[in-house]
Amino acid sequence: MPEDKGFYHSIKHAGPEKYYLIREDILPEGVLKTVQAKELLARGEVKTIHDAVEQVGLSRSAFYKYKDGIHPLSKLERERIITISMDLEHRSGILSKVLALIAILEGNVLTIHQTIPLQGMANVVVSVETTSLGEEVSQLLDRLQAMEGVKRAIIIGQGS
Repeated sequence: MPEDKGFYHSIKHAGPEKYYLIREDILPEGVLKTVQAKELLARGEVKTIHDAVEQVGLSRSAFYKYKDGIHPLSKLERERIITISMDLEHRSGILSKVLALIAILEGNVLTIHQTIPLQGMANVVVSVETTSLGEEVSQLLDRLQAMEGVKRAIIIGQGS
């Protein structure tokens, strides 16, 4: 468990999600056991969700109910994701070079969406986990904008 004993908790409702910082000692037992089961899985101490929930004394249905809504605060602080929109010339190898640059700078590509090329250009939106990049996010953007075949590269989203 994190030293600060804090967790974000997502509440599902109509509209945007809201997050709350909640002290560990006031969380329901099912939520705490879900965290314990996720930690067992992450550390490789158990191989299956069945084994994890059995070891912590939790039902599988409770695990599935809470698993996507509870994350240690320390993990959320470490993970950073940016979304980059690029206009690329429709030529062989341009997207490959973009992805290679992201890999060289130790970015981790999470999603790629490319439109069908129109008038020799395609829009590509890439979500990149940037924890390993550190302060080199601006360097990534500068290098993308300078690449041959990249007509535009901008960050359209940032968060964790």
